[in-house]
Amino acid sequence: MDHGQRLRTLRGQLPASRIDFLLVTHLPNIRYLSGFTGSSAALLVGPSSAMLFTDGRYITQAKEEVRDARIVIGTTAPAVAAAEWLAARKKKSGWQTTLGIESESLSSGARDRLASLLRGKARLHSAPPLVERARMVKDAEEIRLIREAIAVGASLFHVARKRIKPGAREVEVAAAMEYEARIKGAEGMSFSTIIAAGPRSAVVHGRASAARIPRSGFVVCDFGVILSGYCSDRTRTVHVGQPSREARSLYAAVLEAQQTAIASVRPGVTGAEVDEAARSVLRKVKLAKYFTHSTGHGLGLEIHEAPRLAAGQQQELEPGMVVTVEPGAYVPGKWGVRIEDVVVLTSAGCEVLAPADKELVVI
Repeated sequence: MDHGQRLRTLRGQLPASRIDFLLVTHLPNIRYLSGFTGSSAALLVGPSSAMLFTDGRYITQAKEEVRDARIVIGTTAPAVAAAEWLAARKKKSGWQTTLGIESESLSSGARDRLASLLRGKARLHSAPPLVERARMVKDAEEIRLIREAIAVGASLFHVARKRIKPGAREVEVAAAMEYEARIKGAEGMSFSTIIAAGPRSAVVHGRASAARIPRSGFVVCDFGVILSGYCSDRTRTVHVGQPSREARSLYAAVLEAQQTAIASVRPGVTGAEVDEAARSVLRKVKLAKYFTHSTGHGLGLEIHEAPRLAAGQQQELEPGMVVTVEPGAYVPGKWGVRIEDVVVLTSAGCEVLAPADKELVVI
């Protein structure tokens, strides 16, 4: 990763945002800009340099991971240490600065403390999402890492297919998948694995529970891994026992909605337009009211990133963006189906990462 270039690009955006320094406190943003993967840090980005503030637990790690920022090891909270450095700088120079902060990653208490430390020395300013905007478009190395994460994540479905059977507990299926993920090198799961069977398949985020898989019904499997810091996300829905004609029709409608949405993904299209492409298919068969979430989201260092594929989202898609496409239909108390893949935007359209046959699997 060229962290130096990322920092230079960010510095070039500070004047237009009327910011002298940007205090980065959201850990995924810190990793994106510096490579640091610790759990406690603040990155102060100024006109000509950057400083990473962390604590004594990370002396060795910071030296190994960070090349393009000065490392400062302190005994106070990293954001406080950064504010104290700015306050001392003002005392020497007499020049009042404007400090941009990531408001969404700071509690009101933390912001108040910074304001108190910097009173008369620096003005606090809620910065625009400069780093998040940069992270929306992945570079070649990021796309390579996401491909690897998705390949590992996708391979877990064969474990699910083996473990799903009447009487098995949802958590047993999830545990087997997560064990396989670790064996294959995953740092962890992108989110709590979803195995939702029978009527629970209508629960959109039905995390694996102690419930037993019934003799007949849909099972929604939503899973992902973290590999080299990057997330994967995938959903497949299977059916235990022979599905009825109605069940097959439901699955076919969701699959058509997903394929139609994927076909609509290309540069210049908005997130709202992709969402509508999926929703229009379900509307024709009177299932749109059961599609209760957005069609997709970006992913990378976090499982949910910008852009969103949802109603009202006017962000135009660009080459290099990586998004999920995951329409679903959920009839409360009865059943649910979701099908999800991750795609990367190309100059002409999009590419499905780790493609696979999506015909209904009957167990």
